[in-house]
Amino acid sequence: MRILIVEDDAALARGVVASLRLSGFAVDHEASGADVLPLLRQEAYALVVLDLGLPDRSGFAVLREIRRAGLTVPVMILTARAAVADRVTGLDLGADDYLAKPFDPAELEARVRALVRRGHGRPDPIVSCADLVLDRSGQVATLAGRHLPLRKRELAILESLITRAGRVVSKERLVAEVFGFDEEISPNAIEVYVARLRRHFGAAGPRIVTLRGLGYLMEPGPAEDRGGEGR
Repeated sequence: MRILIVEDDAALARGVVASLRLSGFAVDHEASGADVLPLLRQEAYALVVLDLGLPDRSGFAVLREIRRAGLTVPVMILTARAAVADRVTGLDLGADDYLAKPFDPAELEARVRALVRRGHGRPDPIVSCADLVLDRSGQVATLAGRHLPLRKRELAILESLITRAGRVVSKERLVAEVFGFDEEISPNAIEVYVARLRRHFGAAGPRIVTLRGLGYLMEPGPAEDRGGEGR
């Protein structure tokens, strides 16, 4: 899922971006508040991690703009201002969570995962399609009880597909949810990751059907030969 980090501390931002990307998220970074609203109108972010002490405007002002625009994207405030009054203000303005600096990266990642799940209406970290089970908290996938040794990108693609099982997911949506704006990707990257998932599933796993010009569809049941349109 795609996350926007709004933080002017370059070193901290690099660390947060790197940590979340290692966890399988697509992450974009902005150092000021001016471009946040246009970005949110352009891209369907799963979460905004927002610093309060931005150079051009208060994070509270940015949060107020987001909510007044009618955007319901989850927002986590990440700041050194830990006073109760600041937390109350942030939550009253529409923040979904508040984490004070300094923080443990593991706690940040856990809170991010929880907010992303809640924002997608799937608070349970466990999602499944037939015998395929994905634990989004532990980033572990199993098929009929067998552990699948998936890499981070493969897990990210799997999460996008399994949480929308039975619905078509466009290639553009997968790219948006798996890769950040500043990451270089090959034209056939999604096809490569989908092919790897199919190999991991084997004949007994769910089908990932290719609908040419539309995207991909995950269906339960054993794989079938679809003449190049399926597996």
